[in-house]
Amino acid sequence: MYGWIWRHLPGNAWVRAFISLVLFLAVVYVLFQYVFPWAEPLLPFGDVTVDGEGAAAGTAGADQ
Repeated sequence: MYGWIWRHLPGNAWVRAFISLVLFLAVVYVLFQYVFPWAEPLLPFGDVTVDGEGAAAGTAGADQ
């Protein structure tokens, strides 16, 4: 896939490298500005199941 993109970019190697860098930065920008904020509510980052009781019970067995 990357070879196909490289072959279809215009210019010499330096121009292609610059265009590739711009395309990469554009993809990263779109991901951070639109895709990740859209997907954040769909991910279970707020569903934390760790509490103080489980940690205390786990350490009590390790002392014996």
